[in-house]
Amino acid sequence: MKTAPLQADSFVEEPFQMATVPATAFIAARAGAERLVAPRVEHAPRSVSTRPGVQSQAATAAIAGSAFAALTSGRKKPGTARKGLRVVAARKAVPPGVYCEALEKCERRKTRTVYVGEVPVGSEHPIATQTMTTTLTTDVEGTVAQVKKCADMGIDIVRLTVQGMKEAKACEHIKKRLLEDGYKTPLVADIHFTPKVALVCADFVDKVRVNPGNFADGRKSFDTIDELTEEDVQEAKDAIEEALTPLVLKLKEQNKSMRIGVNHGSLAERILFQYGDSPEGMVASAIEFGEICRKHDFHNFIFSMKSSNPQVMVNAYRQLAREMYKLGWDYPLHLGVTEAGGGSDGRIKSAVGIGALLLDGLGDTIRVSLTEDPEFEAKPCIALRGVAEGAVGKGVAPFEEHSQRRSGQFSRRKCEYPIDVPLNQDGSVLSRMSVKELTSLDTAGLCDRLGLRLRADGDVQKDWKSVDAVVIEGMLPPGAGVKLKTLLDVPTGVLCKAGPNVPEGATVLMSADAVAAGDKLLVPKFHAPSEFASACRLPERLGGYAVVFTGEESQDEMQDVLEKASPRFILLKPANRDGRTFLARRFFAQLGQLEVGKSVPTMLWFHYAKEDNKDQDDVVVEASADFGSLFVDGMGEGLLWDAEDLSSDELRESSFNLLQASRMRISKTEFISCPSCGRTLFDLQETTAKIQSRTGHLPGVRIAVMGCIVNGPGEMADADFGYVGSGVGKLGTQLHFTDAVLSMNVKA
Repeated sequence: MKTAPLQADSFVEEPFQMATVPATAFIAARAGAERLVAPRVEHAPRSVSTRPGVQSQAATAAIAGSAFAALTSGRKKPGTARKGLRVVAARKAVPPGVYCEALEKCERRKTRTVYVGEVPVGSEHPIATQTMTTTLTTDVEGTVAQVKKCADMGIDIVRLTVQGMKEAKACEHIKKRLLEDGYKTPLVADIHFTPKVALVCADFVDKVRVNPGNFADGRKSFDTIDELTEEDVQEAKDAIEEALTPLVLKLKEQNKSMRIGVNHGSLAERILFQYGDSPEGMVASAIEFGEICRKHDFHNFIFSMKSSNPQVMVNAYRQLAREMYKLGWDYPLHLGVTEAGGGSDGRIKSAVGIGALLLDGLGDTIRVSLTEDPEFEAKPCIALRGVAEGAVGKGVAPFEEHSQRRSGQFSRRKCEYPIDVPLNQDGSVLSRMSVKELTSLDTAGLCDRLGLRLRADGDVQKDWKSVDAVVIEGMLPPGAGVKLKTLLDVPTGVLCKAGPNVPEGATVLMSADAVAAGDKLLVPKFHAPSEFASACRLPERLGGYAVVFTGEESQDEMQDVLEKASPRFILLKPANRDGRTFLARRFFAQLGQLEVGKSVPTMLWFHYAKEDNKDQDDVVVEASADFGSLFVDGMGEGLLWDAEDLSSDELRESSFNLLQASRMRISKTEFISCPSCGRTLFDLQETTAKIQSRTGHLPGVRIAVMGCIVNGPGEMADADFGYVGSGVGKLGTQLHFTDAVLSMNVKA
């Protein structure tokens, strides 16, 4: 009897109580016209578990077998499959959100619970936070001290690098010392290249992380495969199973867990040959390892799909989630952006990728990888968890989404940019300024405020990080036009309310409500009075108009406003912070259906009021998640980041960092640097700082600083200049100029 892949309209078991029938265990009847799978089965009470909250896999296997037999034999009734169990109705495999539960609101993806030590990971529990030690794992006391410091800062799970037998045996002493000091923080062994080492350290840690890209394949040269046959692929899969199975069986026996941690930067050579350097290859790699675990009835595993590129990372996780829905799998997800860097850059880049997924309800445990001491990763992790918790249940009324982004297709809006407003086609940065502040600033102060360059001869010019346009709040007083004329001549866009002192070339800012209500500026298109009400528009002027929408407008209301104002560009300014991602998605879906508005550039204007329990870092993380969740899907051509907790300089700097993290506008040198770990044989933080100080003046150049060879070559793939650890205190470097490569030796 032949089998076929599950289709989107297949029925699968409900998460948490899923029987362990393999993904291909169903019947294709009548030449594949009808497909059947085992119905969902609710388990007996938790007395069958070996640990509270953990389902016995033997019991689960029996349930699966009974339920499947009931379907295939035609003799047993499903309800008699096993005493204490009952069959319940199945549900559709793919939910409305395709890769997540819902299209119009944040609803957490339902997963089973996987225990890491005593920490539960899954949709029924708070999102768990993680980090990784940077000490040598063989330094037991130093590693114990770092783990304790991280736990005290609020980290739930800590990972250790385990590259050899010495490190594996050290795990035993680290675990023992922690327990003696009253710390039950779960430890995870990070394994690359060494299956035998994984088997040893599995006795001493709570979870083992394996990297499908190198667990069985070992070190790669990337030039040994010229062609692949089906036999070659099967041989490679058999080798993976042979290497992974002993670890799977050992973890199953000890009731411990595994992370199948796919990295974009270290995919296996075979996967690269089959799929290229793509999210599809990452998903295929993860599924291969997952199938082996399931074959041996082992289900205590978690997936991760990391990349240093937030867009690739988001797409990979979405594709994996979509595939798991089709397969009926309900395994948790660990989220992270690799090599994010440090400081504000690292926090913003991580929040863009992790936040975009959390706001869609994906993710059960997270790590913010910073080139800093690991305890400093706790705060942004906790802030992101807060973003996720605050978003659950928030959204808008159901709407129709017309783009193909849910199927993994990325595209940016094709916009027509005005010639009389100096917007940047790679992403514009806007700033808000009050009339009072404007009148208090001289030319030098105005340049400093907006990031402009004041030359010695008095000429004002734009710089790499100059604001593209400024929104002036309040009615312009007499004399303000002179200062604004200076900005317009740069050119810097000026947006202000209509009034007698508005200089020529400024863009008049109007609310959608004012335009719809028939502002006094409206003039008729036609002379007939009877046609005035339905055929009026704003008069043409240099600089034109910009319209502020709240996102609550209907599509008909949007069309009416756009026809009357013919705006140079649009600002989307939601009335509150709830469900901004979904409100904006609906707004862009409606805008894309309007011929009059689908090519009008749209800026996101999000306001963040001061809150007693939040500081600047919290605001940066939350805003990066909000803006980033839209930018990664090509929604929005710029931003006005309006936050009371951040200074104007901080807002401008963070805005440019956010656009760069979203792979839009490159305004400075981009550093792709790993967070360091026990494999790093030099001071990564100090070395990265030295490199930044010498190369930070190169806008548009990408420089990678990698601690070791594990992810180095892959994550450096799109860098212009790369450093990777090549020995104790040594870095190997490569500088790429088109096809030429200049190699240098650098002392760390």
